[in-house]
Amino acid sequence: MASDLEQLCTYVNEKIENIKKILLIRNLGQDPALKTTLSKIGDEIITINELLNKLELEIQYQEQTNISLKELCESLEEEFKDVEHLKEHVPVHLPQVTQSLVHKPDLDPKESVKVEEPVPQKKPPKQQRVIKEMHFITTDEFDGVPAYMKSRLTYCQINDVIKEINNAVVSKYKIIHQPKSSMSSVKRKLYQRFINEETKDTKGHHFIVEADVKEFTPLKVDKKFHVIMSILRHCQRLSEVRGGGLTRYVIT
Repeated sequence: MASDLEQLCTYVNEKIENIKKILLIRNLGQDPALKTTLSKIGDEIITINELLNKLELEIQYQEQTNISLKELCESLEEEFKDVEHLKEHVPVHLPQVTQSLVHKPDLDPKESVKVEEPVPQKKPPKQQRVIKEMHFITTDEFDGVPAYMKSRLTYCQINDVIKEINNAVVSKYKIIHQPKSSMSSVKRKLYQRFINEETKDTKGHHFIVEADVKEFTPLKVDKKFHVIMSILRHCQRLSEVRGGGLTRYVIT
């Protein structure tokens, strides 16, 4: 019982001391000689608070930059591996272009000149069709995208989507350019869909629709996907042709 009373007395005494200190500080604040000093201290506290807020924003920006750089490094490492693979698997039997200078001796006018028959020219090979792909965006273009548009998206995330879109474009137009006689039933159905989706505005252009993205890529056609499409449209990598309930993303 005595111990409880002692603790209670100690608690009450501490509260009384705190009240005394508060009253003392309040009285000091009313002293004209100290008002200027207290006002300066208040201004300094506000300045420090603003600096802390800026520091917090800078830390967040640096963290996001660090994440983007890590993703960029990973992407570059993958590209480097691809380049190394290509270097190690260059075909050994590549056609060599050689040019030799043949010295023609002076001919005696009396000698008959043997005229060689011209060698018939081989028929030129059939020209391969070029499938247009989307160029990756640059860091300057990414920096020029409004902040409200790109939100938390990073430079690498957008280029990763471009890579998948190019895969979809190539896969689609390989089927379109394939002879019908060699098509499977699945590819025939896809081919027919591709043709049905053509319009006069897309004639002569390469484009995909959301169904192609789902068919040929692992991308999810969600809100994030449509935000990236808006960014690519802003960077003039594609345009949209709408009609018949479809949005056609035309590669520009």
